[in-house]
Amino acid sequence: MRIRFAPAAVVTAGTLAVVLAAPAQATEYSSALKIKGVQYDAPGRDSNNCRTGNTRDEYLTIKNYSRSTTVNLKGYVVKDAAGNRFTFPSNHYLEPGDYVKLRGGHGTDSDANNVVYRQNCNFMWNNDRDTIYLYKPSGAHADTHAYTRSRDDRDGNGYITFHG
Repeated sequence: MRIRFAPAAVVTAGTLAVVLAAPAQATEYSSALKIKGVQYDAPGRDSNNCRTGNTRDEYLTIKNYSRSTTVNLKGYVVKDAAGNRFTFPSNHYLEPGDYVKLRGGHGTDSDANNVVYRQNCNFMWNNDRDTIYLYKPSGAHADTHAYTRSRDDRDGNGYITFHG
């Protein structure tokens, strides 16, 4: 099991009420792009060996929920609670309703296959709990979700859906 420690955060009563009302989702941000779901626990025994490991099986799905706007992912940032981060380095366009899977490991990014690789064989998401942040190129929040295995992954398959 991967465990990373992050500094404790101060939570106001208003924020806590939002978290309790919607446990798998924090504040709703104004953005066409949302975190659709996360495969936070890759199937099998965790191995970040670049040649034989399973970091490619850990992924984050980001979807364009706009009905009319195409969004370029270049400059968007994905981050976790411990500060691990990935910035989309090049143009990757999401048409309305389209999605991309941000996978661990090494591979060739593909618009046709809706995949971008982090080019890093280390796992990003904790297997027990984590917080996922999505930021616009401007630095503004696009979406944020916190999860815990026990609360949010009822079927135990390592995948959690945030937005349908």
